[in-house]
Amino acid sequence: MISGVLYALLAGMMWGLIFVGPVLVPEYPAVLQSMGRYLALGLIALPLAWLGRARLRQLSGRDWWTALGLTMMGNLIYYVCLASAIQRTGAPVSTMIIGTLPVVLPVMANLLYSQRDGKLPWRRLFPALSCIAVGLVCVNIAELRQGLPNFSIWRYGSGIGLALISVACWAWYALRNARWLRENPDKHPMMWATAQALVTLPVSLAGYLIACGWLHAQQVDFPLPFGPRPLIFVTLMLAIAVLCSWVGALCWNIASQKLPTVILGPLIVFETLAGLLYTFLLRQSMPPLLTLSGILLLVVGVVYAVCSRPQKPVVVARVCENKK
Repeated sequence: MISGVLYALLAGMMWGLIFVGPVLVPEYPAVLQSMGRYLALGLIALPLAWLGRARLRQLSGRDWWTALGLTMMGNLIYYVCLASAIQRTGAPVSTMIIGTLPVVLPVMANLLYSQRDGKLPWRRLFPALSCIAVGLVCVNIAELRQGLPNFSIWRYGSGIGLALISVACWAWYALRNARWLRENPDKHPMMWATAQALVTLPVSLAGYLIACGWLHAQQVDFPLPFGPRPLIFVTLMLAIAVLCSWVGALCWNIASQKLPTVILGPLIVFETLAGLLYTFLLRQSMPPLLTLSGILLLVVGVVYAVCSRPQKPVVVARVCENKK
């Protein structure tokens, strides 16, 4: 149990870095950042796939399609929406919306996997949801008070909508990925992370070329293929690919095999807290009181949900009754 929590902590520290990219290169469109990141990941996966080719041969065609669906939803679509949201609302707001995942995941696990993994009582989840909702309001008010560049109701509202889509994408990814890993305990988490990275390569390559064509038509002055700061952009994409996409996914896969979904879900809070920490370190400032209050409410809500003891799985309970 402890080792699973530690792996989830390390995954959160790595994933928190994804909130830094859009802040460091705001002049790069979100689509180019997303495709660049996963193109770098796919290229890095090639030598790893060659070294682990014996394990990869164990995967069936259905497994490869599952890996493709997971990487599309949990990587490409998720990061495009998230990067766009950060550019529209600012990193803290988007980070806090993503911070609802620690409760969204247990709620979805209750609805989908309660018979297998156990169920958190709804009366325990309601106070947690209330704390997180109030925390989000606090952070939004704090960011609006500070002012955002190029602010407009449409831009800010669309940013919040994109962040919510990111939540839905990643929630589906986390649940489906954890389900596959538990259904295939004989498959090594590193092999599964490599498979997902490998199927990303052709999709991200095509996406990057399409993004370059679109930029050439829309922004003639934008230098292609690597933008106005090529060295910084390429280095940043490689760093995020290795740390966030590879190391982060590997650690989360290991945690997914060690912990039930209803316990694993709230631990994604480590990503939120790491993202907020990195963002304010880049700003070289302390968070305002309202933002700190929102963070505190988020942590309280998650701790409240984690401390709730899940009920026994329905299947297990019925077996016990039959034995009696």
